Amino acid sequence: MLQSLIKLRSSSRVLQRSFTSALDKEITGNPEALESKYIIKTYNPDGVRTKKGLIFTHGEGPYLFDAQGKKYLDFCSGIAVSSLGHSDPVWAKAIADQAHKVCHVSNLFHSEPPLKLAKKLIENSTFDKVFFCNSGTEANEAAYKFARLHGNKVAKGTPLEGKKTHVIAFKGGFHGRSSGSLSLTYKPAIREPFLPLVPNITFAEYNNLDDVKAQISDHTCAIIVEPIQGEGGVMPAKAQFLKGLRELCNQHNALLICDEVQTGLGRTGKLFGHEVYGVQPDLITLAKPLAGGLPIGAVLAKDHVADAVTPGSHGTTFGGNPIVCAAANVVMDRLTEPSFLLHVQKMGRLMAQGLKDLQTKYPNKIKEVRLPIGEAGLYAGVECTGPVGPIVKDLVTKGVITITAGEKILRLCPPLVINEEDVKMFIKALDESLAAHEL
Repeated sequence: MLQSLIKLRSSSRVLQRSFTSALDKEITGNPEALESKYIIKTYNPDGVRTKKGLIFTHGEGPYLFDAQGKKYLDFCSGIAVSSLGHSDPVWAKAIADQAHKVCHVSNLFHSEPPLKLAKKLIENSTFDKVFFCNSGTEANEAAYKFARLHGNKVAKGTPLEGKKTHVIAFKGGFHGRSSGSLSLTYKPAIREPFLPLVPNITFAEYNNLDDVKAQISDHTCAIIVEPIQGEGGVMPAKAQFLKGLRELCNQHNALLICDEVQTGLGRTGKLFGHEVYGVQPDLITLAKPLAGGLPIGAVLAKDHVADAVTPGSHGTTFGGNPIVCAAANVVMDRLTEPSFLLHVQKMGRLMAQGLKDLQTKYPNKIKEVRLPIGEAGLYAGVECTGPVGPIVKDLVTKGVITITAGEKILRLCPPLVINEEDVKMFIKALDESLAAHEL
């Protein structure tokens, strides 16, 4: 009986290995066919992701490798997510160690990693409290709700009671795809299929303070703004614009929310994007790079906002997950090392100079190079005179991964750990692609 059971288990393992091997070959052989058969088409109609047959199997530092072993310099880092690059050994060990302890306990109980992460975020910022969730969309959803709760609190017992609900967002802004976050997002193509959305949200022109002045009133509970619009074309806010928003919020007892999902945590050369401007928001939202590739979101808030949030008014099942927070603690430790942001600033200036040199070389192809204030961050938008799709595809053949922010804008957000050789390799590849393509 025992021998029969051992043989059965052995046979089962052989069949499992055989099935896994066959599935692996099917995936790497034709990923588009599997996507077409099994995945809802929210990204493209034919399943082709940049290049037909391309499937990444692993990564190391700022590089990715495909199923054939070809190496690619990653200049998008999963849309500004993989700030420490791929497979960082300390990050990976923290995840594995935590997985051997406890994966999930819910927010009905304490675990160590989120408490450590909360302490690090607050002690390295000017905020007082943090709320953890699972994505940038959820962080912006929470920030919107917190602003509404704060509006209710400050208006209570006044003629504005129940009426301080107006929120100003911006044209070109992107804050997510859930109902609340989508209501704050301008792009008509992704908004209009879901109308009607949350009411009493209006959109002002980005970098146009007069337009904001024309819309704001004492009924306004918040303004939400990206220090640099990512999806909107890597468009930096002007210093006086962001400062003016702060002043208007002060005048109307409204909150200033900075969406730093893409610009926070080192991307601009500072730990937080608003630091570049010397402006203090009431709340900021974080997500993409915080856990180095695992899903997380966070809202950092001043006490006057946090005090308006009562138990039961918001919540999350997975927010503050121990494994994800263990990864995020490694990211925060690295970002707060004295030399880390200095390295980001040095590489950011090198990349900025390389891009400006290319603009000088190709004035009929590069219309504008957009950079964070101070030009010391690893973030850039290269607006070209024609569609950049052919450039993106050509760069892939040269072993470089990039993404767009609109039809004519190349969006660059490499891992924060790239070195001088990586930057020079990218600039050389982009130079060759620009030379070879009419735009």
